[in-house]
Amino acid sequence: MATHKLMDGDLQVFKRTGRKHWQCAASIGGRQYRGSTREESLSLAKEIAKDWYLEKTGKSRAGLLRTEKTVKDAAEKFTREYEVITEGERSPKWVAGHQARLRLHLLPFFGNMGLSEVTPGTAQDYRVHRIQMTTEKKGKPPARSTLHDEIVTLSLVLQTAIRHGWLSHPPKLSAPYKTQGKVVHRPWFSPDEYKKLYETSREHARKPAQPQYRWNAEQVHDFILFMGNTGLRPDEAKNLQHRDVTIATDHATGEKILEIEVRGKRGVGFCKSMPGAVRPYERLLNRPKPTRGQQPRNRSKRNPNPPLPVELPELTDPVFPGNHLKLFNRMLKGAGLKFDRDGRPRTAYSLRHTYICLRLMEGADIYQIAKNCRTSVEMIEKHYAAHIKNTLDAAAINVMRSKAAKAVEKSAKQASNGNGNGVAGHPKPDTKPTRAEKAARKERVRDAVRVPAVDLAPGDLTSESNA
Repeated sequence: MATHKLMDGDLQVFKRTGRKHWQCAASIGGRQYRGSTREESLSLAKEIAKDWYLEKTGKSRAGLLRTEKTVKDAAEKFTREYEVITEGERSPKWVAGHQARLRLHLLPFFGNMGLSEVTPGTAQDYRVHRIQMTTEKKGKPPARSTLHDEIVTLSLVLQTAIRHGWLSHPPKLSAPYKTQGKVVHRPWFSPDEYKKLYETSREHARKPAQPQYRWNAEQVHDFILFMGNTGLRPDEAKNLQHRDVTIATDHATGEKILEIEVRGKRGVGFCKSMPGAVRPYERLLNRPKPTRGQQPRNRSKRNPNPPLPVELPELTDPVFPGNHLKLFNRMLKGAGLKFDRDGRPRTAYSLRHTYICLRLMEGADIYQIAKNCRTSVEMIEKHYAAHIKNTLDAAAINVMRSKAAKAVEKSAKQASNGNGNGVAGHPKPDTKPTRAEKAARKERVRDAVRVPAVDLAPGDLTSESNA
């Protein structure tokens, strides 16, 4: 490696073996800095290196030279660590999401900042910048969840810096306004809408637009019924294989159900289906594999291609091979069910929401639903139970006090306190009652209320009177 010293030895210009560009290095303020001159000529490289050194020295004297790691340095460290440490615990799509958020949005804004420069104020400046840029480009601001995910990625980067001693403590990055968004009902199908959906898919399976589309239509019909009776997530259904499903008899009810070993967002879990999922799965299990596109075209009527052998699904085959999302969305639009009443689009995930809502409407235990759907009770209470009228107990809400109880309580108060002119031989006392006398009066009122003179039916206080 060839090296040349300048500025009384404080600046070095060197070229590594096998490289064509000269580089420069200098020690300023107790820290080593390096850079590339991007020049192949030694004379030009020396001039550029002197300018680079003088600029760094001037910034150091003015206190403008950054002596700490930048967000870009921490992001590179986080990217290398996260992908290796979480291998097998986080899906590749989730890891790629962090990398995309850093590359597209976070690093262009925070990349050159020192780690200590990331404060609640700069985080809020980022939110404002992000909303303004996206609104100008797309006509609408980014979703609340999108901004939240980006701030989470930034927080993970800062936590990496703390672990390596580059940052002393994390800044508070939470949003100062709108700390809690409005809880909305996730798109689902009401019982009538769900019935309309599977009747539409059943009719489409019986009479497809083209004969070669019959297999796809039958698969979509069984997919709707299977998902509506199991509550699986779409990615869990995609990973499902026939060896993960067992037809069993429920000991409590004596009905046939499916016992499913689920692999998806939460790792490995288990699910017990409704009896309505058994018949669709039996059709899926006994439906031959698709043969469309497996043999060359032959329009000859005299010598047609021989039929391909029928192959049934094997244990290691997926339950739902292929991708039927386009056909599913086409059925939603055809049935007028693509959007709910609030304008939110329904997707295959809406079948999971439908399963949970219908179970709550039937009075199922919310804890058992959470276990069967591999989620939390808090999540179900927040997004589902708050919108289901069947979870409200009218008998516990519409508790009425009787007229007799109110009359006895009023009479007891008059007897204890008097009414100015004296009631029932009890004149108004001249002195204030003591604390013990007040307690005794309250106890007499309670005793009077406990034993009403006349029993009335609940609701008499608000019932219409003919008197």
